[in-house]
Amino acid sequence: MNKYKIGRVLVNEEKTKETVERLGRQIYEDFKESNRELIIVGLLKGSFIFMADLVRAIDLPLTVDFITVSSYGNGTVSNSNVKLVMDLDTSIEDKDVIIVEDIVDTGRTFKKIIQMMSNRQPHTLKSCSFLSKPSRRVVEIEVDYIGVEIEDEFVVGYGMDYAQRYRNIPCVTVLEES
Repeated sequence: MNKYKIGRVLVNEEKTKETVERLGRQIYEDFKESNRELIIVGLLKGSFIFMADLVRAIDLPLTVDFITVSSYGNGTVSNSNVKLVMDLDTSIEDKDVIIVEDIVDTGRTFKKIIQMMSNRQPHTLKSCSFLSKPSRRVVEIEVDYIGVEIEDEFVVGYGMDYAQRYRNIPCVTVLEES
């Protein structure tokens, strides 16, 4: 028997769409004058739905790439052991790069990825997260584009999961114990 169930809706479909459109406009405004290649890098697996919507909301030429890391396993609490599972296929040197994450919680994973990407000498390196939990930060990290700030609750849906389940829910919901 599953020990968790879907709880209340935290970010509904309408707010999700409005948030993505706002972030797309902000990114467009920030990069419309750039003559460099814009690469949107998604952190798999959680960011894939958000990133798909986001790149459609950015009215600029761009390419996409992905990186996979693991810090949750099958639990509900991020641990400090960040494991690189899949790296980028392309070089980001001297390019405009935006790293896209589904949620920034403790900040450990996102900070490690930003440091790793920074060492590859992009011209600019920005970060974007659909959700942010500032009350959970254990490392200092600045996120350039934040969709929605939420309280300290474990959420699923819109690409986010628990043990690889619930990604297909079209909104963000709280995961509750059964």
